[in-house]
Amino acid sequence: MLSQQTGLLCVRLAYALATVRACLIISEVNSDNPSLDTREFVELYWLHGGSVPLDGYALVFYNGNGNTAYRVVHLSGYRTDERGFFVVGSAELQPPPAVPLPPNSVQNGPDAIALYGPAWNTVTEGAGLSAVGLLDAIVYTSRKAIGSADDLARVLTPGAIPYLEDDQALINDESIERCWLSGSLYTFQTGIPTPGKANECLSPWPSSLWIERILVAGARPTGMVEVRVFRKMETMTLVVYDTQTDTVRTSMEFQANKRGIISVNISATALSDLDGWALAIFEQQVTDFPQGGPLSEVQPIDAFVWSGRTGVPSANLTESLIPGRKPFRVDSRHYEDDAYVTRCGVAHWTRDPGTFQLQRPGESSRCTWHNTCPYDIAGVNTTETPDLLWFEIAGDFLLSEVNADTPGSAEDQEFVELWHPSGIRTSLNDIWLLLFNGNNGKVYRELELHGYYTDQHGYFLIGSHKVKPHIALPANTIQNGPDAIAIYRSLTPPSSEGTDVPRNGLLDAVVYRARGSDKDSAELIKNLTPGQLPLLEDSAAFPGDESLSRCGPKRFDHNSFRVASPTPMMKNDCPRPAEGLVINEVGGVSGAETSQQGVFVELIGPPLAALQGLVVMLFGSGGVTNAVQLTGAIGADGFYLLGNQSRADQSLPAVDALGAVLLCFEPLGAGVCGRNSEIQDVLVFSEAQSLHPIFHGTMQQHIHPVASFDSFSRCAMKGSAIWATSHTTPRLQNLCPSPSFSSYVDLCLQPERNMHFNCTLEKFADLLELSCNCGVSISHFKGVNLTCLSGRLYVQGQVLAVSNQQRAIVAQALQSTAAHSTHMHSCSTSKELLLNKDSSLGLQVGLVLAVVLLAILGGSIFFYLYKKKYGHPQDYYSMELNENESPMEL
Repeated sequence: MLSQQTGLLCVRLAYALATVRACLIISEVNSDNPSLDTREFVELYWLHGGSVPLDGYALVFYNGNGNTAYRVVHLSGYRTDERGFFVVGSAELQPPPAVPLPPNSVQNGPDAIALYGPAWNTVTEGAGLSAVGLLDAIVYTSRKAIGSADDLARVLTPGAIPYLEDDQALINDESIERCWLSGSLYTFQTGIPTPGKANECLSPWPSSLWIERILVAGARPTGMVEVRVFRKMETMTLVVYDTQTDTVRTSMEFQANKRGIISVNISATALSDLDGWALAIFEQQVTDFPQGGPLSEVQPIDAFVWSGRTGVPSANLTESLIPGRKPFRVDSRHYEDDAYVTRCGVAHWTRDPGTFQLQRPGESSRCTWHNTCPYDIAGVNTTETPDLLWFEIAGDFLLSEVNADTPGSAEDQEFVELWHPSGIRTSLNDIWLLLFNGNNGKVYRELELHGYYTDQHGYFLIGSHKVKPHIALPANTIQNGPDAIAIYRSLTPPSSEGTDVPRNGLLDAVVYRARGSDKDSAELIKNLTPGQLPLLEDSAAFPGDESLSRCGPKRFDHNSFRVASPTPMMKNDCPRPAEGLVINEVGGVSGAETSQQGVFVELIGPPLAALQGLVVMLFGSGGVTNAVQLTGAIGADGFYLLGNQSRADQSLPAVDALGAVLLCFEPLGAGVCGRNSEIQDVLVFSEAQSLHPIFHGTMQQHIHPVASFDSFSRCAMKGSAIWATSHTTPRLQNLCPSPSFSSYVDLCLQPERNMHFNCTLEKFADLLELSCNCGVSISHFKGVNLTCLSGRLYVQGQVLAVSNQQRAIVAQALQSTAAHSTHMHSCSTSKELLLNKDSSLGLQVGLVLAVVLLAILGGSIFFYLYKKKYGHPQDYYSMELNENESPMEL
């Protein structure tokens, strides 16, 4: 219980902090009160403190059931109070809110509250989700509705899971409060409601101990280091390192045999000439750290690194002591002053200088918000709402690519690439990367990735500086093999499990070797990838460098990897699908009553073409999706059939009222078509509103089901593909419109005056299909001429069909269109077209002759006038006067 964590550090909001970048944030939410919900509220805070106008801002409350706005509160005309707070809440709340609401106005979840800035697109009540102009948001849910708020989170807080609102966390009431974690990272956690006041953010309990406070004088540690002990331990050693030489400057033992604060004194004389320095606490004897000794290969329990004024700590030191984190830096004016460096962030992890703040003596009890807005880091301030098609998160993080051996002796382009199957920006909270030594089967590097995020495509890179990683490692850190790399999801370090190769929380792993080093990896294989041979990163595979790249979907499966060209932070260099591999026919879609046995999807492509990495997704008209990862290869006949028939190559899951089919290439194992997938083919045959946002902006074929036919078949027309409705032909040649079933048409139609008609065969085919529902499209009118003249349509030629049945239906529909069309009226026959054409041609000839006669007459008049003015020769005197002005040359 958070209320029982007494004695821990309280993080309070600063009322005025000059270095804070001003911004408005959601700082606290209370959506569920005991009894009648009369003390609900949403608290905003201006991160610079002080009273500021809120013109243009708005709070939008979203309902997770339907993902629509149920309340919009416009904040124009209001201001924050003199401390920077602004509260919207129940009228009975104390102190009274700036914007009062009726009781039970804020829903309990799964729901969301979003803050939009002045440049937002107005969201009205009942409108759908929008990320346009979004500044900040919180998505929350209850234990009974876990998973129901995922759609809200994908748009409003991409990559972060909805906050679990625990109504049993505290004895009375509780709220969701925003707290500073570390560096530029914030979090929400459960706390005591404090509307209009600073949040009291309680720190979590670490596993054993951490550095609480360091007294510095002249930018050097001196006199005292406070250590907070959470679990009784034995003799510990505090080591001070010189970051310029990466050697031990001094060390001292202390006893951690009681809980609470322990002070450890440091000799100031030993540190008088230090510039950059580091502190580390080890569960070892002081004799293991002699003065001048090197960095320990043992990982410390906690560590702090202070960046010097003349240089920065080496990558080797920071990676050994604070892996994945940055050293502590201060402004140059603070270097000569006495101060405390105090742990203020509520991050549960240790070995992170980013959780500390510099404080003057006398201010040791006050910590402040960090100087960066939460949504500067969260990345939710976007200009467009993500397409909802790419929302599937199938599973957890994967190892995407490993480059452990690079050309040359420097080994300065090594990397490990992680990827999340969602293909979007995703939180790495509770994710760990472990590097294993194949010689002894033990961990030689353990990296905590908590607090980091992937890029916008789901990639995260750890490696040497040259590959521009998210977390930099010293050159030649990743061993060449026989070794292993694994990722875990765990609240505590996986190594604390007590075994050489932890198993709890294991997400993915690879065991690899260099040429000639396939021994000594049996223990790693047994625990990480049982029954498989180590992967060989073959340095002779490519002229330059190479990597082990994931090109298959299965975890812990070395067959999913291949040696390929390195592609850090990009799509892996994997085999692409064969050219021409597309959807050929979809059957069993004529109406909602179709039996599941009749639904099938037929693909066509080069015979024996591999299907690895291809996914077929079936969308029900209600938006429900089913994904099928394809296996094997196209048959020798060029077909691949998915369905529940005896001839099917792969089965299909049950789907009601099929509304769309999507074929995509996704080699990394997402199991669904995601943001990074390559769309191979799309077929949509439903007007269901739930499908509109899914396929918004996607190139697609859109056709309409016909009750009398049960199949959509791909047919060729002038080098492109069109779709025709017919009877099903699985594993057979498609039934396409053919001259064998043609009927002659000779019509003259006149649209109503108020009807706008685009004079094309496509539009005429659509018009006919609306009247007959007989499955015709442009493919049936290849032999038809359509002419529009004087507001009339003249249709003449052979209309194709797929069967005698369809031919009869089409012929009857054409006659009905001419006689009874609602928007068209018959205008005799197409003979009138010939008369109109002849009269039109005569009119055109007459106009041409008139223009020619007028041109001849105009020329005659011009010639006459010219002769009259210039036809007589000039007199002698005029010639003489002009002679000098225009001398002639011989």
